Amino acid sequence: MRYNLIRKMDISNGPGVRVSIFMQGCPFHCKNCFNPETWDFEGGKEFTQETIDKVLELSDKNEVKGLSILGGEPMAPTNIEGTAKLAKAFKEKYPEKNVWAWSGYKFEQIKDKDALKYIDVLVDGNYEDELHDPTLKWKGSSNQRVIDVQKSLKKGGINLFRD
Repeated sequence: MRYNLIRKMDISNGPGVRVSIFMQGCPFHCKNCFNPETWDFEGGKEFTQETIDKVLELSDKNEVKGLSILGGEPMAPTNIEGTAKLAKAFKEKYPEKNVWAWSGYKFEQIKDKDALKYIDVLVDGNYEDELHDPTLKWKGSSNQRVIDVQKSLKKGGINLFRD
């Protein structure tokens, strides 16, 4: 597994100041993707325990409200185990902070994956350029959903996030 970039003070990918990690590799290749440099599964840097430790260290500030996991595709088969490991370590160390993730996969396709146990909000679905709307909050196209993962898992159906 590989990652592309870590941002230590991100204000555009979720509420408040966040640490964001962009996983490397994506099978979807959405038209006009905002991050095509993350498509290649062989690019970026190796994701290791040191990567997790760095994210946890950067998150150890009061102004950091949470972790955002983007891509590339954090839920791709080659990435999901590392995504789960990172999200679990983050929630164990910072239970009061939240974890957001963006995925081209629909919630229904990944709802049984361990990674979702540790994710608070999931923006799901491929970005669709013809449905692009710059007024949307947290998502790029109107087909995508911003999902409260823990409520959805408990309910057994989609519960949209309301902020």
